[in-house]
Amino acid sequence: MKHQSALTRLIPLIGILALIAAGAGLFYQTPGQPYPYTNHRGETVTINGRGLYYYDTLSSTAQMQANDLVTLVVGLPLLVVSTWLAFRGSLRGRLLLTGTLGFFLYTYMSMAFLTAYNLFFLMYVALFSLSLFAFILSMMSFDLEVVPEYFSARLPRGWIAGLLFLIGGFLLVAWLGRIAPPLLQNQTPPLENTTTLVIQAMDLGLIVPLAILSGALLLRRSAWGYLLASVALMKGLTMGMAVSTMGINMALNGVAINPVELLMFPLITLLNLVMAALLLKNVEVRPSAHRPDVLRRHPGTD
Repeated sequence: MKHQSALTRLIPLIGILALIAAGAGLFYQTPGQPYPYTNHRGETVTINGRGLYYYDTLSSTAQMQANDLVTLVVGLPLLVVSTWLAFRGSLRGRLLLTGTLGFFLYTYMSMAFLTAYNLFFLMYVALFSLSLFAFILSMMSFDLEVVPEYFSARLPRGWIAGLLFLIGGFLLVAWLGRIAPPLLQNQTPPLENTTTLVIQAMDLGLIVPLAILSGALLLRRSAWGYLLASVALMKGLTMGMAVSTMGINMALNGVAINPVELLMFPLITLLNLVMAALLLKNVEVRPSAHRPDVLRRHPGTD
């Protein structure tokens, strides 16, 4: 695997720091209780008032602790298994590793920008930076010219592309539905204890374009389509698990949540799981250059 030497140094650091950060988010306790707070926009929110996320709202804390749980139970085991497989030369492992690194990148990018300042701020920044460069190196490890040759002709490209379009479309409609009406009325959408919509900016600026672009390129049998669709599916699976857990945790903590979002994210998670399993099942151990449907053109062409 190309860049394995650098990844051998970066990935253990990501694992160790994520274990500490997520563990502290879940288990670090301090005396205190939630209290009401009126922010500078006149919006009344409830501050958590305890633990690592002391200055975050109850809603944000429920979401971040759910994400910490998914990081410990799903993210870290996936990181270990996918790294082991990838370093053994498995293409399935490399695809899984790249998608898993995408999960850590998204998670700690959001933590660095969204979480109220606490003692772990520099750790969030370090995890964001380490995950970013590890993700880039993992993407650069693929030989685009031969990537399509490793996928079976039985790969359900249409179904996978359809799911990616569904994910992109749902996030686009969900977030614009939250942003546009207040904007048209010259009002501000609920921001709780933040200054702007960080998650919506990340999803609309990164996840929506990734989902739509990768689906379109996959339908064209572009080399980039196979790679980006694989990464988007793995990222969608981990993101779906995290957001589904967030929704459940918010409901358990008495935080209001959109029932459509509460139903859609578990459904998207299930569909992602099925499509990710089908994608990995249709990755072949050896390239099938003899297949008539394999395109040997310059990467990125149809």
